[in-house]
Amino acid sequence: MPFGHDMVYSLATVVDLVNTSPATGGDEGLGDLDDLAEFVRVRQVSGIQTLTPKDLGQVRMLRDDFHRVFTAPDQATAVRLLNALLADTRITPSLTEHDGHPVHMHYFAPDASLAEHLAADCGVALAHLLVEGEWERLRTCSAPDCARVFVDESRNRSRVYCDSRTCGNRMHVAAYRARRRA
Repeated sequence: MPFGHDMVYSLATVVDLVNTSPATGGDEGLGDLDDLAEFVRVRQVSGIQTLTPKDLGQVRMLRDDFHRVFTAPDQATAVRLLNALLADTRITPSLTEHDGHPVHMHYFAPDASLAEHLAADCGVALAHLLVEGEWERLRTCSAPDCARVFVDESRNRSRVYCDSRTCGNRMHVAAYRARRRA
């Protein structure tokens, strides 16, 4: 995909955010403020000083909104959902350079909450993906016991598992064993 560092990073952030949801087949990844603080640290979300229970609730709701975009039945629905999300987001584009990253765009307003920050940066990244006609790159893992989301960054759009080392390997081993039994 021909996106710069900021877009690729924002897409990875939205995937990580959505995959903290129990709706993707795992445990609640944002169970408390410590989990949220760890997410902010790991994803290097800049400009966030303090976190409150309100932030946790807002980020969980945003996570659900992004999950609906990933699991939309068609591009038109994904566009409608993303437009609704972006309509409620204060967006202030600015060029920035921080934490050793090259110059890139931020879209969140200067005084944005964590949820607004994520909605702006991740929402715009998803919007660019849709504008480029790449909606089909938003995927849910094909393993029967996994519902994690991912962005298929493969050249030929052929990735079907969230992680080739876990779900992919497990499914390939199961197929091999089934062939051996036949």
